[in-house]
Formats: sequence, structure tokens, C-alpha cells
Amino acid sequence: MAYETILYEVEDGIATLTLNRPDKLNAFTGQMMFEMIDAFDRVDADDNVRAVIVTGAGRAFCAGADLSAGAKTFDYAKREDRPEKSESPVLPNGEINWSHESVRDGGGRVTLRIFECLKPVIAAVNGPAVGIGVTMQLAMDIRLASENARFGFVFARRGIVPEACSSWFLPRLVGISQALEWTYSGRVFPAQEAKEGGLVKQVYAPDDLLPAARALAREIADNTAPVSIALTRQMMWRMLGADHPMEGHKIDSRAIYARGASADAKEGVMSFLEKRPATYPNKVSSDMPSFYPWWDERKYS
Repeated sequence: MAYETILYEVEDGIATLTLNRPDKLNAFTGQMMFEMIDAFDRVDADDNVRAVIVTGAGRAFCAGADLSAGAKTFDYAKREDRPEKSESPVLPNGEINWSHESVRDGGGRVTLRIFECLKPVIAAVNGPAVGIGVTMQLAMDIRLASENARFGFVFARRGIVPEACSSWFLPRLVGISQALEWTYSGRVFPAQEAKEGGLVKQVYAPDDLLPAARALAREIADNTAPVSIALTRQMMWRMLGADHPMEGHKIDSRAIYARGASADAKEGVMSFLEKRPATYPNKVSSDMPSFYPWWDERKYS
């Protein structure tokens, strides 16, 4: 698939996905949504990709939704670029079918796809990130920011509400009080406040941001077993919603049992004892354990 709103590059096992509408500060569109979802499909299908970096072209990460439609921007029924523009959720009696696919939030489609990803995802936030520009990051694993980055959960200032599954992600990342203060005020805040609030891991000088993100991705790619990372990512994220540690024990036990008998585990031990770099033979595409996935797919209904 040839992309028009993003760039997708793979080098030495690291995929870099760059939001690429610099003249519009990488504002989010329906096309960008589809292209990002497709890019993460490519990430998961490519065993050579060990980690993903998401960043922005130009001086912004993502300035939020493209507001060029004016007053219709958030009125899905009137938008020309909505995902299912030929269909309507309005029933013959005038009521809305809230479970209709065309009601779904586009940002949420992206974050759900990132949530399902089998590779580590690192956000390299190079500049302003507001609205969907910040909520899309919440499903990413580690967020690094430039000193030039700015963040804003500005939804209430636009007459809408937080989207992209951020009502689930944000309180889990930063705590409920911090999440509410940022979403209630809708103000734009600097990178240092984002770090102090737990939203980003570290703040870097602009020229140091991508090298830091690549160094982190490189550490993962060079030293870990891909299947172990894929399982670990899903184990950690999905246990955030578990109601008892026994749920974690079930999955930990199955994963340790399966991985312990794998060729990867043998290689991990022997490479350590022999003081040499490990070469893990198992692949995400073909060697995930038989109990995976352990969850039922959630439907929009």
C-alpha cells in the first residue's frame, strides 16, 4: 500500500512510522487512520521488525484532528471522509443505532490496533501533540519527548470529550486525578510537566530525541526473543483490566511453561553461559504458544 499521510521505513529491524502532513502539522484525517492501521498490520506480519518508533515530520508530532471541515469536523453524519460514509446509523424511526460501525471513533480504531500490536511501540514526540495527537500515544509502550513537545487534552475546549479509548488508557498511565485535571482544563502543557505527570519517560534536546528512541529500540531488538516480547506486551496491557492477580498467575504460568520448553529458552540460557550474543530462532508469525490468544475478541456493539 502506498501511503500519502505517513512514511513507513524499516532499517535494521526497527520500523519508523512518521506522520507526514508537515504543512498541516500532521493533523489527523480519516485517510491517516486507515494508513496507520495498515502500517501496524505490516509491522505484525514482518518478523524482521523488532520494534516500532512513531514520530512526526516537521515541527509537530500531530496537531490533532484536521479542522478544515469547520463546524462539521466532529459531526460524523455530515463528514465526507467518515469510514462508512455510504451508510448511516440513523434508523427509519429517527433513532440512532449506537452499535453501528459508522458511530465508531476513528482515533479509537487506531489505538485499538496499536493495543493489539505484537511489537514494542515507542513514541518519539518531536513537537506539539494535542487531541488525537496525544491520545494515540497512550496505547504506545514508551513515550519520549523533545523539549519542543507540547501536550493537550483539549477536547472540552472544542465542545467534545476525550476519544481514542483515552478514558481507559489515560487514568491507567498517569492516575485518575492527573487524568481529570488535564482533561477538565483542556490546557496545553510543556514536555517537562508531561514527564512529571508520568505521561512521558524522558525529555531530550530536539536533536537527541530520535537517537534516544533508536537506542532504546536497538536494545530491545539486539537482546531479546521476539516471541517473548510479543507475549510480554499482551500480558502486561491485558492484565491492567484483570480483577484478581490469579488472572495474571494463569497467563504467567502458561507462558513460562510454553516458553521454557522452547528453542528460544535453550538459546537464552546457553548464550548466557557461553558468554555470546543470543540468536533466537522462534518467530512471532509461526511460534506463538497454542494458548495464545487467551482472550475473546471484543466486538463493537
